[in-house]
Amino acid sequence: MNEFADQPTDLEDPDDIALADRMKAGREQILTEIRKKIIGQQQVMNETLLTLFVGGNSLVIGVPGLAKTLLIQTMAQVLDLKFSRIQFTPDLMPSDITGTDIIQEDAATGGRKMVFAPGPVFTNVLLADEINRTPPKTQSALLEAMQEHRVTVQGRTYTLDEPFFVFATQNPIELEGTYPLPEAQLDRFMFHIVIEHPPEDEEIEVVRTTTGLAEPEYKHAVTGADLVEFQRLVRKVPVSEPVMRYALGLARTSRLKGGGAPDFSKWIAYGASVRAAQYLTLGGKARALTEGRYHVSFEDIRALAHPVMRHRVLLNFHAESEGITTDQIIDQLIEVVPVPVSQM
Repeated sequence: MNEFADQPTDLEDPDDIALADRMKAGREQILTEIRKKIIGQQQVMNETLLTLFVGGNSLVIGVPGLAKTLLIQTMAQVLDLKFSRIQFTPDLMPSDITGTDIIQEDAATGGRKMVFAPGPVFTNVLLADEINRTPPKTQSALLEAMQEHRVTVQGRTYTLDEPFFVFATQNPIELEGTYPLPEAQLDRFMFHIVIEHPPEDEEIEVVRTTTGLAEPEYKHAVTGADLVEFQRLVRKVPVSEPVMRYALGLARTSRLKGGGAPDFSKWIAYGASVRAAQYLTLGGKARALTEGRYHVSFEDIRALAHPVMRHRVLLNFHAESEGITTDQIIDQLIEVVPVPVSQM
């Protein structure tokens, strides 16, 4: 079967095509600059950049020492974006994130008035470091910012500057003193990006480059304004009905129970929400453009199934006791969900 059959018309506006070419070239330039500081981790960088091109937020998981913070900080430097980092702790308050009203004296009149002092969320790239170390009340302070790109303090709403992204990190090996993220907040992250230890040759290069004095200088080939344009362009990319149904099929199949459900459903407590299909489609659009294509293929959806769904498919006790992982479940999902046949 031809998986490109029944594709809608490609982008036709010459300005859109020129912007698509600029986006593809910009991605390569960004990667070139990031590699001055980050060794290896190609898949991680690809998923991080797709987050930027879509305008989403992502969760970055990895054991300590794998450059999670360094990657996000370097990316912000390369793009010349304002960067803020919040170290999440048990005593962190919502106002420590959003900001609060403070009393300030007017030097001219001598009077006092309440003035809003913006918190670290007023930035372009926010790194929520070890987000699961703070209670749910404080974690939820990020929800409005992530979804609406604004915050509400004392009944007043403040709009965040564009572009705005949240990257949250978690340490997967320390459970003491942590608070699991609520499912509603997990679902708002586009990707669950996993960073693993690099191969030995890359690891020795990391040791070599990080123990010297050299500090790279970055060229700002892509700006924040460019990212906003890329995000608009991504939403213009056409998606055929079969490809969209395939993305939705992956999400819906993970929710099946009882008769007709696949065997692995016995290990799933909760399946993926409709946001999984939305982010599979949006991520597929961005992936297609970065590869020089103006339409989304089934392979784009398959390539993003793991980062999009691994935090949305929640396993039950039986899966944990048998050592079943979410990635294994997603592998089986990809195997059993059929590719829709074109109606043409």
